[in-house]
Amino acid sequence: MSLLKNRKGMTLIEIMIVLAIIGGIAALLLPNITGQLDKSKAKEAKIQLTQIVNALSMYYTDCGKYPQTLEGLTTADPNCSNWGPQPYYTKKLQDPFGHDLVYELEGGEYSLKSLGKDGREGGSGFDKDITLDDLN
Repeated sequence: MSLLKNRKGMTLIEIMIVLAIIGGIAALLLPNITGQLDKSKAKEAKIQLTQIVNALSMYYTDCGKYPQTLEGLTTADPNCSNWGPQPYYTKKLQDPFGHDLVYELEGGEYSLKSLGKDGREGGSGFDKDITLDDLN
């Protein structure tokens, strides 16, 4: 009887084995989870660029030109008498990775892109820039 009363908890070795098993499972699953998260952020960036392109088209229809900066979609432009009355775009002007979107206006043409996960020009994989060409 006294042997059964002393055997109530787990030994240190048993606890270490359980932690090793949990750590192994986490090590196997973590890359898949983070990869899926990055994949969904890249898809979200494409959707966001599409929404901004639509907002730029509406701005152009109302004002006859594109804004000098993307902020022209969110705040009233004093140089456009037909602006609004509501903002053309109400979300943050950052990509899902938390970086500012790159918008450049030359003449009557604009370019718009997300710099990807790394926030720098170029790259590959999830670090690759997402441009208007990627929307088609």
